Amino acid sequence: MPEWSDSRTSLSLLETLRQTPKDAEAWGRFVWRYRPMIYGWCREWGLQGADAEDVTQDVLAKLTEKLAQFRYDPSRCFRAWLKTITQHAWSDTIADRYRGSDSRIIQRLESLEARADLRRRFEETFDRELMEIAIEKVQRRVTAPTWEAFRLTALEGLSGAEASKRLTSSVASVFVSKHRVQKLLKEEIRRLEAAAE
Repeated sequence: MPEWSDSRTSLSLLETLRQTPKDAEAWGRFVWRYRPMIYGWCREWGLQGADAEDVTQDVLAKLTEKLAQFRYDPSRCFRAWLKTITQHAWSDTIADRYRGSDSRIIQRLESLEARADLRRRFEETFDRELMEIAIEKVQRRVTAPTWEAFRLTALEGLSGAEASKRLTSSVASVFVSKHRVQKLLKEEIRRLEAAAE
């Protein structure tokens, strides 16, 4: 099974779509990975199959524009961002369907949106807490220069050249350190998620 078959975010895939938004193979991988997730949320929120399919297509269409400007922030969760976009598309679909209907339907819609928003905020908080715990654990496992290379490039957004000047090391060394810490963080988050389940 390909490496991108799990439910976790593929940073390389997101970066490919940002740099070359017309890459058909990358879009195919993205759709293969995230379409079932989007569709599943729509069904969970009460849409019938055909409506869930329509919302899923709307979300994927919106993402063709949004991902060109998307920059992955390791302190936030891509899936939470994707779920928020899906939530908005779902809300638009429901609002369009019931526009002009009686106020009880609108109240029901607002209640569903409030619960979904609460669930989204809870998930974002949980993801952020997982990341904080993972960062703390990984930071203790690597050397100070390795962590600093990761912090400067991944968290502060410095280029490899800028970070190498600050650290007085080679650009290659900075990227090796960044990659090593990212790999350790992913492994730690997987462990924490497995323990939470």
